[in-house]
Amino acid sequence: MNFQTSPHRRLHHALAVLACTTALVACHSYSPQGLAPGVSKAQVQSHMGQATASYAPPADRPLVASRLEFARGPMGKHTYMLDFDAQGRLLEWEQVLTEARFFKVEPGWSQAQVQAWLGTPSHVRAVGWRGETVWSYRYEAPFCVWFEISLINAAVTGTGHGPDPLCEGKGDKKDD
Repeated sequence: MNFQTSPHRRLHHALAVLACTTALVACHSYSPQGLAPGVSKAQVQSHMGQATASYAPPADRPLVASRLEFARGPMGKHTYMLDFDAQGRLLEWEQVLTEARFFKVEPGWSQAQVQAWLGTPSHVRAVGWRGETVWSYRYEAPFCVWFEISLINAAVTGTGHGPDPLCEGKGDKKDD
């Protein structure tokens, strides 16, 4: 009996291992979980991929020299803000798409303030004749909703929750 595997079988096995490894790496790099304070920006980007945006440091955080955004949208429900010191070392990170943060957004905030606070929206759309723009953020919620921010002339005019269009019609079977 010959216990050697065929070249085809070895190739199939190697591809399966590669697919599993890729899936594990992709899941691992989705969040900064496991990154210890003090790792470099280069190590963070090796772990998480390219940042989706960078922002000036928050005024109330004197040790923070720079902030990088890692948005996991438009379908993802997480955006991570990572703060770095002047030497480019990680200080801390936060998942910013939470109701606690949403409720702090107030009318009059600038578009730049909203982006620095919540990051890149999942969806942007123009509404109506007034020149209104609506930014929508997907996030983990018990119901299928997203958080929406209305802006006119790059300033917040209102906020609220709305139904996430990805959920509309799920479970409904329409007759043709």
